[in-house]
Amino acid sequence: MATVELRFSAQPEHVRTARLVAAAVARRAGVDEAVLDEVRLAVGEACSRAVGLHRSHGITAPVTVVLIEDEKSFAIEVGDEVPGPGADGSVPGSVSGHHDATPGVGPDEPEPDADGEDEMGLAVISGLVDDVEVRSGADGGVIRMSWPKTPAAVL
Repeated sequence: MATVELRFSAQPEHVRTARLVAAAVARRAGVDEAVLDEVRLAVGEACSRAVGLHRSHGITAPVTVVLIEDEKSFAIEVGDEVPGPGADGSVPGSVSGHHDATPGVGPDEPEPDADGEDEMGLAVISGLVDDVEVRSGADGGVIRMSWPKTPAAVL
């Protein structure tokens, strides 16, 4: 299993770099050329979402992108450090399609528009990737996306 990990500060200008690295590693891993645009777009959406969440919550920790190659598939995990539902212990390790937040509850809550952008980004990712999983918990959230690898041509 080959793994590449990328960490970048939550600045929008770094999203392009993450997209380029993801596409290059996906190509080397054997993902079909026809799918590489989807990989780029999905990674861009996931990274933009993570950057937006970090910025709206005042988190200075880096966004993480982990690229994982195994025998039959290629996966990308984009992680943020924004505590999701269950951060207060009420729903430990919950799986969620987005970070639930009630605007106006506390000083660390995002603006109402941030939730709409979050949901829109997840909808775009779901439209681009057949195999996607979104998790969030007290330590932050992860979007895991995977694509099948193209079988090597037999000579």
